[in-house]
Amino acid sequence: AALGVVYGDIGTSPLYTLNSIFTGGVNPVPLNPENILGILSLIFWSLIVVVSFKYVLFIMRADNNGEGGIMALMALALRKLEDKGKVRTSVMLLGIIGAALFYGDGVITPAISVLSAVEGLQIASPAFKTYVIPITIVVLWGLFVLQRKGTASVGTLFGPIMCAWFATLAILGVLNILAEPGVMRALNPTHGIAFLIASPWIGFVALGGVVLALTGAEALYADMGHFGRRPIQLAWFGFVLPALVLNYFGQGALLIHNPKAIENAFYLLAPSWALYPLVILSTIATVIASQAVISGAFSMTQQATKLGYAPQMETQHTSEQEIGQIYLPSINWALLLVVIALVLGFRSSTNLAAAYGFAVTGTMSITTILAFIVVRNMWGWGWMRSGLLIAFLLSIDLAFFSANAMEIEEGGWFPLLFGFGVFLLMTTWKRGRNLLQERLESDAPDLRPFVESMGPGLVSRVPGTAIFLHVNPDSVPNALLHNLKHNKVLHEHVVVLYIQILDIPHVFDEDKFESQSLPNNFYRLIIKFGFKDVPDIPKVLEIAAKQGLPIDLMDMSYFVGRHTLIPKVDSEMALWRMKLFIAMYHNAGSIVAFFKIPPEQVVEMGAQVSL
Repeated sequence: AALGVVYGDIGTSPLYTLNSIFTGGVNPVPLNPENILGILSLIFWSLIVVVSFKYVLFIMRADNNGEGGIMALMALALRKLEDKGKVRTSVMLLGIIGAALFYGDGVITPAISVLSAVEGLQIASPAFKTYVIPITIVVLWGLFVLQRKGTASVGTLFGPIMCAWFATLAILGVLNILAEPGVMRALNPTHGIAFLIASPWIGFVALGGVVLALTGAEALYADMGHFGRRPIQLAWFGFVLPALVLNYFGQGALLIHNPKAIENAFYLLAPSWALYPLVILSTIATVIASQAVISGAFSMTQQATKLGYAPQMETQHTSEQEIGQIYLPSINWALLLVVIALVLGFRSSTNLAAAYGFAVTGTMSITTILAFIVVRNMWGWGWMRSGLLIAFLLSIDLAFFSANAMEIEEGGWFPLLFGFGVFLLMTTWKRGRNLLQERLESDAPDLRPFVESMGPGLVSRVPGTAIFLHVNPDSVPNALLHNLKHNKVLHEHVVVLYIQILDIPHVFDEDKFESQSLPNNFYRLIIKFGFKDVPDIPKVLEIAAKQGLPIDLMDMSYFVGRHTLIPKVDSEMALWRMKLFIAMYHNAGSIVAFFKIPPEQVVEMGAQVSL
């Protein structure tokens, strides 16, 4: 299972990495045996240092209750920074930037992976050249259309197919290495060092292509919660790493023996009779790699929503057993439009490679910085130990990032622009929600004195239970005030419900709520969810009722506020940004659906709020 989901992205990198280094970018590397050995040495040692050491052995130890990924790491880093406002804000911004760059990776991966696989057809026959783009778009369209079915039905196929893929990578590599065994000299790091010393500028720019061999390293960490650390480590060292190294070295051997093979070093590894089956297998492998990234974008969006950085969206759960298998229609179709635009705009995997590395290396650098905070504040490492390790890892990340920055004009501008757009939306939503909460709280009386004043005979009480959702457990919900003002009644039991999303992935059922009895049949209820939990309020209320909360589950009404937002010229947010937040707010999904509340039990109370 780990092979099928975790390694799809990094496992399809051999399709385009060497071609991009020797034929693409601003300054392609001259093709000669010395340079081939140098590039292979850089790829091998990058896989060892960045993927094997940094991610598989080091970063994966920084788990948030078993969960990984940059949002989980950000929550972990923030845990010990409660009293450090400026540092906390900086860490939060870094995490959001990393998440924004992840979305850039999420749209480029399907485009470059599927396009590079379908390009094999033009190696089989030049007549297919005009059909590469249309076939790619059809495959991508089919992939995104099938998202609503979920990965549960096809997930069991992923593992065997990717096993066949990595076995094929290894076999093709070995067959070509046997014809040119001298290529194995590239295992010696001196070849990579000599290449960088002999041509410093070309070597520096070449790092932007070398990093393509590392794409998908973040997935090892992000998918840790699905499979655990041990299976991912075993799969990497026992199967994936050897297969990747053999294939890269096989391509190098082929290029030393026949430089003209740079037309497509991967597909020309295979004999002519195997070309069409290899194109089919490659396309399936790239679809699986794309599936993993798309699912990651769904999961990241859900986490961002619960942590307050994105509005509620329609979420469909596609599996009865797996809680993490979700489908977000709005995100799915937005990704499809961007991916198709990328294919039509860049038109080849070599051109797309210039755009790819920028997002990947940016996320890698931010992961290293957040890891430093974790090892210092949570693991208790000293400044010397943590500083030297992180400085070493960050210097490598920044070298890759700087090399990719040289290709901004060639395509690196896209993930930068796309990431900035996502960052702007996430920070606007967070700031706007905080501002809205401040406005609502400024007019809300304290809860305790209010409920004490609601004595017998003061207001009519009707049978049943009223649940008022509110953003502050210590003040009176606006919906309650409006209901009392206009309907002039209260229910027999009134529950002020506050939802708290914690910076841990999951909360056990018995820890999901805290209840407190208040005077005059009022109750304060705090429900807690982890950022990867499915927020199901009725389910938690059933548990609370069984444990003594006096609520009538059969006669219950939920009161929620529906606010019409009015922008002010002198607002704390810029007017254009305020209008952006209002547009996001009015188009956000319903909290009723988000919290699994039965619509027939909901009463909405409207109000205007000036921001």
